[in-house]
Amino acid sequence: MQLITQKIDKPEAINFIFGQTHFIKSVEDIHEALIAAVPGIKFGVAFCEASGKCLVRWSGTDPAMIELAQQNAQAVAAGHCFIIFLGEGYYPLNVLNTVKMVPEVCRIFCATANPTEVILAETEQGRSVLGVVDGFCAHDIEGDDDIQWRKNLLRQIGYKL
Repeated sequence: MQLITQKIDKPEAINFIFGQTHFIKSVEDIHEALIAAVPGIKFGVAFCEASGKCLVRWSGTDPAMIELAQQNAQAVAAGHCFIIFLGEGYYPLNVLNTVKMVPEVCRIFCATANPTEVILAETEQGRSVLGVVDGFCAHDIEGDDDIQWRKNLLRQIGYKL
């Protein structure tokens, strides 16, 4: 067995959801769930098939996000993993519970815009996702100014009143 890290390649502002599912039907079900949750949503989803032809299956509403999903899924290449890239201005917060409720979805590893690395184990049979490195290490405890900044940010972007 070999341990590998695979960086998720994406523009800085783009959010994504990375998870594991168990059935080829997932691509269509995730697509349908996303468009039902947020009408007009721009996204791309790709899924690494783990049997048969072992293809990267894909769908979406935005060509650039579809291409990101395809490229990153192929780079990770772990059976039954999926990745959803959300177009600029769309956030995991708005669709994460919907994605979790898709019957085939087994787990979510992360939902982030941070720089991310996927930790993989590779054997003769294939690859497995062990986890992710999402962003950077915490350096300190927030102070009063940091708390005020956080609260202002949430209100500025419309998530708190």
